[in-house]
This record gives sequence, C-alpha cells and structure tokens, in this order.
Amino acid sequence: MSEQQAYSLAELCIVAAAEAWRNDGEIIASGMGLIPRLGAGLAMLTFNPDLMMTDSESLLLAEPAPVGPRGDYELKVEGWMPFFRVFDTLWSGRRHAMTSPTQIDRFGHCNISFIGDAARPKVQLLGVRGIPGNTINHACSYFVPNHGPRVFVERVDMASGVGYYDTRWQPGVNRDFMDLRRVITNLAVIDFEGPNHCMRLRSLHPGVSVEEVEKLTPFRLARDAEVAQTPIPTAGQLQIISERLDPHNLRAGVFKN
Repeated sequence: MSEQQAYSLAELCIVAAAEAWRNDGEIIASGMGLIPRLGAGLAMLTFNPDLMMTDSESLLLAEPAPVGPRGDYELKVEGWMPFFRVFDTLWSGRRHAMTSPTQIDRFGHCNISFIGDAARPKVQLLGVRGIPGNTINHACSYFVPNHGPRVFVERVDMASGVGYYDTRWQPGVNRDFMDLRRVITNLAVIDFEGPNHCMRLRSLHPGVSVEEVEKLTPFRLARDAEVAQTPIPTAGQLQIISERLDPHNLRAGVFKN
C-alpha cells in the first residue's frame, strides 16, 4: 500500500477537523460526534496542548479520553467542570464547538430543528437545543459526512443557529463573539472567508474536483483561482488516532462506502 493510500477518509477528516482548533489557545474544545471529538483530541495531543476538554459529564481532563471500551485506562483528571461552569466559559466566548447541522446555508445559518413548514413539518428533529447560544457566543465549526443538497441549502427551513446574512438579524443584537470557522465534509474543507463572510472552498480532499463539489452544492461557493489540497495525515497523526484516541477503530463506521 502506498503512502497516498495508507489513510482512510475518516482519518483525513479527523486531521482536517483538528486544524479548526489550531490557534485557539486555552478554550474548551467541544467535538460533538465521533469525527469532531477525535479531531479535538488530536489537536490537544499535537499542536494545541492548552485546549481544555471534559469527559462530557463533569470532569476536566489533562488528555482526551479514548472512545469505546477503555479497559484499564484511567481518566487523567485535572479539575471539576460541571455543566454550569461550561456556561461561564460559553457566554464569554471561551469555547469552540464542532457540531453536525441537518441544514446549513451559504452564510452559515444552520438548522437542527425541523424540515419543511413550521406549522406542519415533514420531519421533526431535535429542536434548537443549545445552537442559538453556541453560535452567537463563541466559535463554531461543523462536520458534514455527506456533502450534498440535502444539507447545503439556499435557505434553511429554521435558523436554529445564527449566520452572517445581515437581513436575518434584528437591529442592536450583539454579534461580538460570533465566529463561524470551518465546515469539514467528506469532499472538502469550507470556511467563511468569502465576500461578506459567505462560504469559501478552502481545500479539496485528494481525488476530489472543484466540479464535483460545485455539482453537489446548490449555491455558489467562493474560491480562489487555485484551490489547495486538504493535507493528508502524517504517520505520527495516524499513530495517535489509532493508538490513543480510537484504539477500537470506531472511525471505520463513519463512512459506509
């Protein structure tokens, strides 16, 4: 197997997700779902050791806990972080969460609430949950495992999380902490560095073309004349993922095809 074939799509996305936390310093890194969680852990164990991470209950950890059965592994606890203290950091912008939207539009408004008309939705989802507070108070990124027009839409059916489209904002609302960073998909990495903070195609995964991404995105993505390739995982990163973060290879179930 050649070097170019020695990693999986899941591992490529984990490494791409980790980059979202590169320059964050000492903030809470919250990865919701397997790929975001492993990405946050990889960032903490490599280039950003100042990241804070919890056990998803009440303990602040000195290192990310492995996913799946832990055997004789003991959590490396360095503090107490119950839920109310998470809000203390959330409200002041000292958190960066990566979640998975059901819908997201060109300016980052996301939906996890329902699909269809509000009066008679076709599908009832989670409700807004914590997304309004997250998106207006601290940095947010997203993971989309299936890049396509069901997730990327011209206009979300319900704006569960705020985005950069000015006309959807009420006058006087404080947007000082709002900071949408990246969207990691199975095809590419997207950021919000296009005109007026619209989505921009930041990099393409190996073997993916601009045309393929544009065909599956129902709105125009800003992009540079030359689009970079998403960096492939290094041997060291793969070792950390397989030995310390995901020793049971749960990541193999993320992408079925």
